[in-house]
Amino acid sequence: MSRQPRRRAGQPAEPSGSKTLLSLLCLALAVEVSAQDAKAPAGRPSKPNVIVILADDAGFHDLGFQGSREIRTPHIDRIAAEGIRFSDAYVTTPFCSPSRAGLLTGRYPQRFGYEYNLTHNPPPGVSPEILGLAIEERTIADLMKAAGYTTIAIGKWHLGRLEHFHPNQRGFDHFYGFLGGAANYHPGQQKNETQWIRRNAELVQPKEYLTGDFGREALAYIERFKSVPFFMYLAFNAVHAPMDVVEADLQRFSHVKDFQRQRLAAMTWAMDRAVGEVLAALEQHGLDRDTLVIFTNDNGGDRTGIGANNAPLRGTKGTLLEGGIRVPLAMRWPARVKAGTRSSAIVSLMDVLPTALDAAGADLPDNLDGESLLGHVPGPKPRVRKQRSLFWRYDVMAAVREGRFKLLRFPDRPPQLYDLRRDIAEGRDLARRQPARVASLLKKIFAWEAGLTHARWNTGTYWSQEDVRRYDDKHVARRKERNRKRLREKYSQ
Repeated sequence: MSRQPRRRAGQPAEPSGSKTLLSLLCLALAVEVSAQDAKAPAGRPSKPNVIVILADDAGFHDLGFQGSREIRTPHIDRIAAEGIRFSDAYVTTPFCSPSRAGLLTGRYPQRFGYEYNLTHNPPPGVSPEILGLAIEERTIADLMKAAGYTTIAIGKWHLGRLEHFHPNQRGFDHFYGFLGGAANYHPGQQKNETQWIRRNAELVQPKEYLTGDFGREALAYIERFKSVPFFMYLAFNAVHAPMDVVEADLQRFSHVKDFQRQRLAAMTWAMDRAVGEVLAALEQHGLDRDTLVIFTNDNGGDRTGIGANNAPLRGTKGTLLEGGIRVPLAMRWPARVKAGTRSSAIVSLMDVLPTALDAAGADLPDNLDGESLLGHVPGPKPRVRKQRSLFWRYDVMAAVREGRFKLLRFPDRPPQLYDLRRDIAEGRDLARRQPARVASLLKKIFAWEAGLTHARWNTGTYWSQEDVRRYDDKHVARRKERNRKRLREKYSQ
């Protein structure tokens, strides 16, 4: 592949705040990190840096570049505007933990038994020793480290809390964050060991609202390792519940009348601010042009818990409808990707790992299911790519997308077939009209399942039932209203 840099279109957005203040902040933070980590060598990085920014439970429509006029995200929008935006990007599962396993391994997590969301209360007979990302799997950090990169994980882990699952045991040189699936956002409110903030193995106290705290750590590591190639996995827990906010951010959205949506907007604004500071720090240190930044989300928006808006998609987190598995995805690399590029190719979060390795000039393992996203970037030698199919299985449901068509397989009703090019909201079932296509796609699901292993654990009877109920729009609406009332009671006290 040609790696000749392209001239960047347009001028960079002005960093928020003073560049002088940003420099002082980065310097102060770097001193703190220095007390914990070895000093990095001087010089300039010889390879492009890679930063993967992951949001948590965000709505498909709740970002500016995705069409939102209610929630502003100018810095996240900048990644999309100054790079490539993918309209048909998918996760491997509709829940947080197995989706992250797919991203970090570049493989279908169902291949190694990571099918269900991680639970810390396993059913009888399931050992806590297996509740995490299988140690046999190589992670993106393992592979980038082997390619000569310093590897950093910040934020939510949710891939196992025992020592052998710890980020420092999974290829990350440096870790700052929490091990569980959710955490309270304000300092001193982290309730248990899965929420406690750790710097590597040491327990520490966050210094501010958690979203800002994670952004602050990202600035420190950029300052600390500006002279060597680094890979950073910045996994915000925003906008996952609980819906804690910074009061000043909440006031900014006082015009939003819905109580739940107002808090969601404030949480999103805080995340966007942190993303903007990261982009500004890259510019401040002269790393902007040669840093690949990928922004995406871990699963479909949580309509019931936080009131996420997945329009125009039907469905919510926990379903294999588009609203449960299709996510925003934007990628920015000024030296390689032309601003304003768009792609309707079918892509997956499994593609993040091979993309990072491709950018680093490293060889790709043979067992990957993902493909480099750089294959969709226009260049002097564009790649010719075959039609791609993606598969899903979660609990008792399964699905396949092949070209414009998507098939859903259920345990309690006939399969459903949709033409996503004409019916993105999955409102017109074509299964009865096209039985031959249904049969063909079902066979492909069965063939894919033949290469999977049994799930290593499950999340119990309640969730197996709830996973089916979430396909009922009326049930989702009722749960959403109940959660809205509980939220108002909690935060109005």
